[in-house]
Formats: sequence, structure tokens, C-alpha cells
Amino acid sequence: MRNIFFFVLLAAFTPLGAQEKAPENWFNLSYQTEKVRGVQTERTYNELIKDKKGKTVIVAVIDGGIDNNHEDLKDMMWKNPGEIADNKIDDDKNGYIDDVYGWNFLGNQKGENIRYEQTEFTRLYKKLKPKYDGKLLIDVPATSRMEFELYEKVRGEYNKQLTDMKKNKVLLDTIVALVNDIKAQRKTDSATFADFKAYQPSDAFKKLHFALKIGIKDEKTWNEAIKEIKTGKEQIDASINHHLNLDFNPRSLVGDDPENPNERYYGNNDVKGPDALHGTHVAGIIAASRNNNIGIKGVAADVRIMAIRAVPDGDERDKDIANAIRYAVDNGAQIINMSFGKSYGTHKEAVDEAVKYAESKGVLLVHAAGNDGKNNDNTDNFPSDTYKGGGSPNNWIEVGALSWKDGKRAVAPFSNYGKTEVDVFAPGVAINSCKTNGGYTEQSGTSMASPVCTGVCAVLKAYYPDLTPAQIKTIIENSSDKSLAKKKVITPGTKKKKIKFGKLCKTGGFVNLYEAFKLAETTK
Repeated sequence: MRNIFFFVLLAAFTPLGAQEKAPENWFNLSYQTEKVRGVQTERTYNELIKDKKGKTVIVAVIDGGIDNNHEDLKDMMWKNPGEIADNKIDDDKNGYIDDVYGWNFLGNQKGENIRYEQTEFTRLYKKLKPKYDGKLLIDVPATSRMEFELYEKVRGEYNKQLTDMKKNKVLLDTIVALVNDIKAQRKTDSATFADFKAYQPSDAFKKLHFALKIGIKDEKTWNEAIKEIKTGKEQIDASINHHLNLDFNPRSLVGDDPENPNERYYGNNDVKGPDALHGTHVAGIIAASRNNNIGIKGVAADVRIMAIRAVPDGDERDKDIANAIRYAVDNGAQIINMSFGKSYGTHKEAVDEAVKYAESKGVLLVHAAGNDGKNNDNTDNFPSDTYKGGGSPNNWIEVGALSWKDGKRAVAPFSNYGKTEVDVFAPGVAINSCKTNGGYTEQSGTSMASPVCTGVCAVLKAYYPDLTPAQIKTIIENSSDKSLAKKKVITPGTKKKKIKFGKLCKTGGFVNLYEAFKLAETTK
């Protein structure tokens, strides 16, 4: 879900893309006044909400952790009213000790936490390899052929991903070597754009230096490129050393049985964990304080964020997601944001049952469509709102990512899409929000688009608390801005292929709080 580095790196080395800057707070702005396709948050508060009083809405964020002490979030965090902090007693008898801000399903009672995990297809390949390695279809009994076909599929994907990552590592290592050569030639510890321009490459670096010069035109784009190189190196190292490492097994740290989806009570109360950037950023988009005159403004003012850590750096486990959904529902969440996903599911039935449970309790689920630039109508994406045995819930919204740019580049180049599987789009490129240990940073992804939509849903729920999840979903869909529907945009995942925006999602629109709020007023 998070691996959009190469889309971003490509943009960093493209002259036009690199020199543009998203307007500050653009996801909350309006096309009518600021000429960007935000969700019209500010206009809604100024013109429609004004002095109205909303009820507090509890929004659960299932993610990789949240910095609950961030200056823009600390007053917006949910606090369990039935729990006394740090007394090592399960005061509210919900099965989770000292769950003051939420729960962490990726740790143990010693306070140790999982950071990295394998991908799901790596886990499947490792599990099935001893049984099918070296066999042909003719060698496999008819009763096992479906499983053998799965093995062949994950084996192919694993080998392709590992090969691609190793190639990417060679390329990135070469770029890093060039930067180091610039430092050595210019006798500096930190190469600047001026150093880059003055650099005289040896024959080994001439072609690469020439290619980089095409996209890097000033200090700003140089700094962006250096930042993306660092990010890319971290992602590639994580993929090779952890995500695709067959010998890597962090789960023993938790002490549960990862193959038992019915096991519920494990983990610890460390909702921040070892790397909370992603979840903190997501939470900030939804709920960063709108009234403290610092930092940014989240979409929703009347919310409290319940932090649930269940998503590692790698692929989440279905068991943890099912338990996270149930924890959120049982502890009062009314909306759940889910900015994660993967291409394989091993215990989908457990997640399906948790989704049904949320539906039965009137809890809305908002899910990011994914960052692979693919059509979700034609490929698997988990979790999904299609049940294993058929049918789908009415409490699920699937969200693609919109760019702040106009014309053919209006859609994020990495966003998944689908006329059937994706409901609506929302801002998801260059979104400025909270980062771990204070401060703010821009991030891109459907992981950012989902919380924008979640924030809009939370505003509706705050002022119209009797709305059901199905009604909120209908309002979001019917009020979505269709101004792009007939316009051609570049199909995500391609360089030039164009498609009408209306064919990228069910509604052919993007989230619009202003129109949604007006529609909510007349919904009964």
C-alpha cells in the first residue's frame, strides 16, 4: 500500500512535475475560490456550519501507530473512559490491559513491538514451498490443484518482486555512488545543487549525470531528489531484508498463534510503536485541531481518534485486522479508517465476519483503494467489500486518490481505480499533515485520500448523528463532484493512456463536503 516511491521519484526527475507546488491545505479548499479540487471544508464551516454545535464522533484509525502526543493531535485523541492509565489492570474488563488510547496488536506484554513483516505472498510462498517445490501440475492430486495454482502464482510474484527489487537496488546504489562522488570531488559532506552543477563526472557516471540533469533544475528539485533517494533506499532495504526475506519471522515476538484467527487477546497498549509516521499523518488529516492556531487543520473538528496499531511495515495479517475492527466497534468507534491493503488474503473469512459485525453495530468503514496504479475490478485487493461467499456490506466506502493538478493530471498516477470496486476519489497527493515527534510533512497515497473521506463522513455524523452508515455512504456518493466525469485524464499506472474520469470509479466523482452537508440536511 505504501510503496509509491518510484512514482514519486519519477516525478522528482520530471522538470514540469518537480517545479510545481501544491497549495497549502489544498485538500480542504474549493475549486470555486482556490481553483483546486479540495473537499470544500473551509467553505462548509464558514457558510453552512457556522455556529452549529456538533456531537463528538469517535473515529478509529487502524494503522501502523499514532503519535498521541503530537501538538496537533494530543487534544483530539480518544481516551478510554473505563480505563485507569498504567495500573496494569483491565479496569473495564474488555480483555485489554491499560488500553487508554487504543490497542497495539503487533507487540507483547514486555513492551516489544514488530516493525517489519513479510508480504503476504512471501508468507504464502514460504508455507507452500516445501509441499510443491519442483512439482508439475501432473504430479499434484486433483484435490490439491487449486492450492498448487496458488503456489505457482505466489512463487512467480515473489521471484519477480525480488528480481525487480535487486535491479532497483543496483540503480539506486549507482545514484548514491554518484552523489558520494560529487561530495568527494567538491570536498563537502553535503552536496548542494551548486555542487551538482559544477560536478565533472567520470566516464562511469556521465550517462547517469546527464539523465539527472534533465529533471533537476534548481536547489528545490535537487533537495527533493536527495530526499526521495533516501526514502527509496530505506524501502528497498526493507523489501529485501524483511518483506521478501523467506527466513524473516518476527511474529514469534507477539507470542500468539498467527494461524488462529479466533484468538483475540494479545498485544500491548503502545499505540505509537516503532514507526508511527504513516498513522500520525492519517490521523492529522482527519482530526488535527482546527482551533489551536498551530500546524494544520484536519477535516473534522468534532472527533476523537482511537488508535489501533495493526499494520506493520510489510503486509498486515488478516487476524490482526479482524481483531482491530472488532476492538474499534466494541469500544465505541462510529467510523473506522483503513489506509492499508494487499494483494492476497489468507483468512478473509475472519475479516468478512468482522466487517459484518461492524455493519450490525452501525459502524462505517472507509478504505484506501491502493497505490499500484491498477484496476481493482480486475485484480484482487484485500481487504475488500466483496464477501468470500458473495454479497457485500452497505457500510464500506472505497476511496481512490485525486491530485491537486488540473487537466489530464487530475488523478494521482499511482492510484488504484475501478468502476465497480472504487466508490469515489478524494485528495491524496502532496497532503501536508502531522509527522512523528512533532512537525509536519507532505505524503501522497490513497492512504491520504481515505482519511480525507473519513473526515468528511465524521463531519456529517457529528451534525447529523442519526445518519446510518448506509445513508452516509449514499450521501457521499450522490453529493460527489462530477465535474471531471466526462474529462479525459491519464490512466493511473500508465504514462500517456487516457480515460474519462467517470470510468475510474462508481460515482465518477470526488468527495465534496459542502454538497454532502446540504444533502444530509434533507436526508431522513
